[in-house]
Amino acid sequence: MIRRFGFAAGLALGAGLLSAQAPPPAPPASPPTTPANAGFGGGRELQRLTGERFTENCGGCHGAPGTVGRAPNLFDQRLLSAHNDEDLFRIVTKGIEGAEMPAFEEVLPTEQIWQLIAWLRLEAENTQPRPQFIADPAGAVIASEQQKFRIDVVAQGLETPWGLAFLPDGRMLVTERAGQLRIIDRKGRLLPQAVKNTPPVWERQDAGLMDVAVDPDYRKTGWIYLSLVELKPGYQLPPAPALKPGERPPNHPSMTVIVRGRLNKKGEWVDAQTLFRAPLDRYTPSGVHYGSRLTFDPQGRLLFSMGERGDMKNAQDLSTPLGKLHRINRDGSIPADNPFASRPGAVPSILSWGHRNPQGLAHDAVGRLWEAEHGPSGGDEINLIQPGGNYGWGVVSMGIQPGISARAASDMIGPVAYYTPTIAPSGITLYRGNRYPAWSGNLFVTGLAGQQLRRLVLDGERITHQEVLFKSYGRVRAVTTGPDGLLYVLLQRPTGQGTGQPLSASTPGLVIKLEPLP
Repeated sequence: MIRRFGFAAGLALGAGLLSAQAPPPAPPASPPTTPANAGFGGGRELQRLTGERFTENCGGCHGAPGTVGRAPNLFDQRLLSAHNDEDLFRIVTKGIEGAEMPAFEEVLPTEQIWQLIAWLRLEAENTQPRPQFIADPAGAVIASEQQKFRIDVVAQGLETPWGLAFLPDGRMLVTERAGQLRIIDRKGRLLPQAVKNTPPVWERQDAGLMDVAVDPDYRKTGWIYLSLVELKPGYQLPPAPALKPGERPPNHPSMTVIVRGRLNKKGEWVDAQTLFRAPLDRYTPSGVHYGSRLTFDPQGRLLFSMGERGDMKNAQDLSTPLGKLHRINRDGSIPADNPFASRPGAVPSILSWGHRNPQGLAHDAVGRLWEAEHGPSGGDEINLIQPGGNYGWGVVSMGIQPGISARAASDMIGPVAYYTPTIAPSGITLYRGNRYPAWSGNLFVTGLAGQQLRRLVLDGERITHQEVLFKSYGRVRAVTTGPDGLLYVLLQRPTGQGTGQPLSASTPGLVIKLEPLP
């Protein structure tokens, strides 16, 4: 069973080290004060220092990755499933009576113990071989726990596909991050020409054309919604500098924009309207964490996500749209019941705050909003969103982040589930069809770094079970249910050897569907 604040499988210290009769302790939490590691220069540096602490305090007994000590090797994946993080925290802080395991509560600060736990998970994962990449998933048959299915390739020839949505007539819309909106017809053919006259986008690093959504009343309105990144209006690009091999071009001020338009009979983008644009002084040259998922709530209002653009202070600042989930009416106006609609100085479209890089949004059968969010080094989150809720980024995190030492705070909402090591969760959807009866009501989450499609079993506000359906076909960007009741998935294929490309790399992609088998 997956408990709030405690999904990630704990590292066992070895058989018999914890009493099976011992009740689980309440999760300790350090207060959100200025941490001792606030001056560290970056996540890798903090991980390096944490590794040095492990070597100094633990390595003599437990050894290092690939070595043997007189105590169990904590990097052995066979020891990963017995205890959760809170159990391991109790062992490290209190020690084990009658064993050689001393208490470290007076040796290491609380935040450094939590960092050690996350670091162990990251290092243990690094010792494992990467999943073998399969370039062509067509025809693969997978016997999952509750459903056997075959992978069918629907369309190929896409470039870094980001979002997908179905029109009522069965055609599929797919965004390519480079700026093209593509149409796949009812027979599964990718039309050779992209939709003409869509808004220009700024493509650089994580930026570009992001998600697409179809109006709930499309047959009446014809509206299609896009999230995209634009260069700051009026900004003049300087001459491109000469770059050394492997050097990235500089970024320039940009921001996520929400627009809508229609397709005419020629398949051209017309009637364009801008629904959300931030003040120009909020545009930033950072090239990361745009968020940008779109969905509609049960009342038909448009929800969209925006990342904090690599500056975690933005997530705790209600005067900026960055690091927030937003809710607007479909014409761009502000719903009167938005939690900050009347607060002076706050962005009125904000629905929730304290987010890092949210890329998944989906409502369950009773209208609860679930969100998937990228963490720092570890600490990816699945959250249940409450209007006005603060989800803590910039102050608390389950991952390793310089400047953050706390894992919980009384006025902030913790994740329902989290992942260390990272899976880089992107799109999510709730399955409500009948083509996979055993999956009805399950949440499906895609993973970029994890290169996986993951099934989550919900029980009200809890996640009670998870299953990885596959993890060998490249980065998994988005998932949705088609009008035929089947799950459709966007994949990005790695190029060259291995799968260790940065998430921002531009790669070819395809659409697959999961065909149920008896």
